[in-house]
Amino acid sequence: MAIITISREMGTGAYQIARELAKRLKHTLVDGSKIAELAPQYGLDREVLKRVDEKPPVYITAEDRLHAAHLNTIEIILLDCARKGDVILYGRGSQDLLSEVENILRLRFVAPFEDRVESLSEREWIDPDLARELIRKSDHQRGGFIHFYFNRDWNDPLGYDQVFNTSRMSQGAIIESIVAAAKDPRLKNDEENTREIVDEIILCKKIETELFRSNAIENLHFKISTKNGVACLSGHAHSDAEKQEALRIAEGVEGVERIEDDLQVVNYRPYKE
Repeated sequence: MAIITISREMGTGAYQIARELAKRLKHTLVDGSKIAELAPQYGLDREVLKRVDEKPPVYITAEDRLHAAHLNTIEIILLDCARKGDVILYGRGSQDLLSEVENILRLRFVAPFEDRVESLSEREWIDPDLARELIRKSDHQRGGFIHFYFNRDWNDPLGYDQVFNTSRMSQGAIIESIVAAAKDPRLKNDEENTREIVDEIILCKKIETELFRSNAIENLHFKISTKNGVACLSGHAHSDAEKQEALRIAEGVEGVERIEDDLQVVNYRPYKE
């Protein structure tokens, strides 16, 4: 059940490496194209994907919560693919989404800024100034997505198992290094436990997604955990009606057998300047 995750800076050539790696290991590459292919099965269309993919929600309006629900659905697609094993999950915070899983290989691809500018401008036949702007925006967006959604510094090397500077190593040498790491016996251990952990994450995401979609719940200040079909909701709701609605929604999610209620009702008056 080998699972590999890839985090990349724009202009590093990570996508070409990911494609070759998938061929070598006979893994399924789950990238933007694969997600778009699977998305209709999960009720997402291409326009929605383009609008929300790797962009953090702000959780203020109903539209923001729907944005968050769509992001959760993308994560469920990634998790369903991860559950099958022998996959390479490309971007979308996969290494953080699966942070509880021990036997996965987390990769990171970096390169000096100007090297990335040169690579992108040559590959896409665009002006270097435009390449600089695109790369700055991409770095800001992806780094912000990881910081906001997973509360982690995108550049922290401790979030990865192998970090490659693609300006210093050839594509062939990088691929050989990754293939060798992927054969580490420790990555093959405890596959059944990995599947159970992924199943629990999927169920939590499904509950959270349905809560995001509800117009009856104004704000989500819940923590959701699941174990063997038992879902525990903790945190606080703003009214008893909101609390009961949250419990009702969670109980109706497929896979939930029982609810443990640890929600507190906290009334407050919104601050007005």
